[in-house]
Amino acid sequence: MRIVFMGTPYFAVPVLKLLVLNDYQVIAVYTQPDKPAGRGCRMALSPVKQEALSLGLKVIQPDSLKKEQSFEQLAALKPDIIVVAAYGQILTQAVLDLPKYKCINIHPSLLPKYRGAVPVAASILNGDSFTGVSIMQMDKGLDTGPVISQAQIPVLGYDNTGILTHKLSLLGAFLLLEILPDWIKGGISPRPQDDSAANYFSTITRESGEIDWSEPAENIGRKVRAYYPKPGCNTCWQGKNMKIIEALPQSVSADADVGKVVILPDGSAGIGTGKGILKIVTLQMEGKKPMSSVEFLRGQRQFAGSVLPS
Repeated sequence: MRIVFMGTPYFAVPVLKLLVLNDYQVIAVYTQPDKPAGRGCRMALSPVKQEALSLGLKVIQPDSLKKEQSFEQLAALKPDIIVVAAYGQILTQAVLDLPKYKCINIHPSLLPKYRGAVPVAASILNGDSFTGVSIMQMDKGLDTGPVISQAQIPVLGYDNTGILTHKLSLLGAFLLLEILPDWIKGGISPRPQDDSAANYFSTITRESGEIDWSEPAENIGRKVRAYYPKPGCNTCWQGKNMKIIEALPQSVSADADVGKVVILPDGSAGIGTGKGILKIVTLQMEGKKPMSSVEFLRGQRQFAGSVLPS
């Protein structure tokens, strides 16, 4: 069976790796074009490209699959199936119709919940107890295709988007291996999604991570987890940016003025919110390395009692 794989970020890497390790024939790997990154603006390879090269696979990086030349190149590969995981491009109907066993996509949510680009962050922001992955047969819509299979895991109190994405990438990879033989044999009938239960989550911007201390501690704590590692949750102290990396809501019975920094019994910093106190576990000042709030208070005693802007 000739497989074309399409993916770009780390989420797709375990899927590609397990396909190869289980002796599936991956004839080509499609990933987004290299982009400049860092201060030197050097061209950065996507995680999938790095993995594909290490596995000795052919890498193809069209800027758009809508171009006739790009489609002809793909068609010439004669794929039996196209496996997609966070590729970053919309597939045309011509591409969707190309392989015998269709195009299937691994999506990190329990569809139809959280269609769109940031489903992992959405599950944390909404305080879900469970999330999961869906493998679907792709159609021309955005995450609207019928579902082939799903698997779920709990969302734990320490899960941020980085941690949860890693868990879901492994879950999706193993689920694909489980269902792929039956899918090829025609032993699975995909289930149409209930569009009335669908919701889309908009793209996260840098402004999404700006903390409003008048919100409840529980909400801010979810944002800290949902927006890590990118774009991060930020506040300001002494005119400099302060990134809140890890935080824990405290009992709602505890109280402090909104934005005021207090010292908690364990020596860490707490910030008053619209409801309850948010314990700051780890923070990072602009231009500095991350540190615990206990360590920060030792070096910046004036931080206690100050009021952070909302």
